[in-house]
Amino acid sequence: MALKNLKDLYNECMNCIKCPLHKGRNSVVFGDGNLRADIMFVGEGPGKDEDLQGKPFVGRAGQLLDRLMAEVGLKREEVYIANIVKCRPPGNRVPTDEEAEACLPYLRNQVAIIAPRIIVCLGATAMKYIIDRKARITQIRGNLIERKGVYLIPTFHPAAILRDASKIDLTRQDFKKIVELYYKLKREEKAI
Repeated sequence: MALKNLKDLYNECMNCIKCPLHKGRNSVVFGDGNLRADIMFVGEGPGKDEDLQGKPFVGRAGQLLDRLMAEVGLKREEVYIANIVKCRPPGNRVPTDEEAEACLPYLRNQVAIIAPRIIVCLGATAMKYIIDRKARITQIRGNLIERKGVYLIPTFHPAAILRDASKIDLTRQDFKKIVELYYKLKREEKAI
């Protein structure tokens, strides 16, 4: 897929039928946020609330994401939020490789257009398709991985924290690392 402007990309995504997920969707959940964001959060895929509202991370996991961001001084309006797949997998199951591969060109175009300096992979699925298909989230979460001048940081998905509260402290550490890197990059930018 050649790089498109965001409006054309959005329109193409809204009419997508590249995988079976389109058959059960109420909404295509394209992405939301600051189109010039330095930080982009990428999750797995829309859940029930997201599918109904057409926006990413608006349910319980989204509320937790908002709280985690607020704890480190970030606002939703400052960041961009997207998912690996744009349509809800049935029963909130993990997307298949076929489904993810069908949607990845949309995400890659979003990244190219928004040009974030930091991409936060929320959970194992985002980490798998963005960083390393063989990696394990429990082993690499919190690591800073630089690729082509962009920092990738895997951390736990807020839904995983809702299922297992013991992950919250590690995730808070990751969010502190994210915001420290963000401010370091801002200082370096001003120094140039």
